[in-house]
Amino acid sequence: MTLDATKVINGSFGKMFHDGEWLTNVTQAEATVEISKEEIMRAGTRWVGHKVVSLTGSGSMTGYKITHDLAKKIAQVADDTKTPFVTELIMKLDDPENHEGKTYIRLKGVQFDAIPLLQYEVGEIVQEETPFTFSGFEYLD
Repeated sequence: MTLDATKVINGSFGKMFHDGEWLTNVTQAEATVEISKEEIMRAGTRWVGHKVVSLTGSGSMTGYKITHDLAKKIAQVADDTKTPFVTELIMKLDDPENHEGKTYIRLKGVQFDAIPLLQYEVGEIVQEETPFTFSGFEYLD
């Protein structure tokens, strides 16, 4: 069986949403869940078993700098009178040539790892990477 090249998913059709709003400036995004396991020694065999003990969700989004709105929300963690900013993100990938690869994922309990204050380089378009962690996810398909 040969690969049908038209079915390879095109990342150009990826979208990130926050509070129902499409973040059109986001050009790259990723989310991963790391599975942590403990080794379990078992009697009568040399094989080591593994027990899942925790999950850690992390990711990042990269895009063009348009406003400072998200940075201001993340920055509330620096104000001792406010709670840290916790939110949800929806990631969508929907290539019109491959509806079998269509995916919507809701990331729960998203907290950002850094406050993107400001960066720039003369003669360059300003982009920023915003890393985050999350504490749950749900497929919305």
